[in-house]
Amino acid sequence: MSRRVTADPETLEKGLAQLVMTIIELLRQLMERQAIHRIEGGTLTPEEVERLGQTFLALAERMDELKEVFGLEDEDLNLNLGPLGDLL
Repeated sequence: MSRRVTADPETLEKGLAQLVMTIIELLRQLMERQAIHRIEGGTLTPEEVERLGQTFLALAERMDELKEVFGLEDEDLNLNLGPLGDLL
């Protein structure tokens, strides 16, 4: 008996994109929380705050573009971890 996995390349590509983008979104949220913590703590210069804002805005725009390319929505990037709840 053969145990081959037959998968549609388009489905695999979308699934891989979804996984990678979920990881990127998780990291973005963690970095954003850390940046907010540093801003509130007063450890960043106004120039650093401006650069962070521009960086996060550019990342959000790029993520929106990629979601459109792969036909993904925000909720597609949220994994259900069972009893632990949702990832994002």
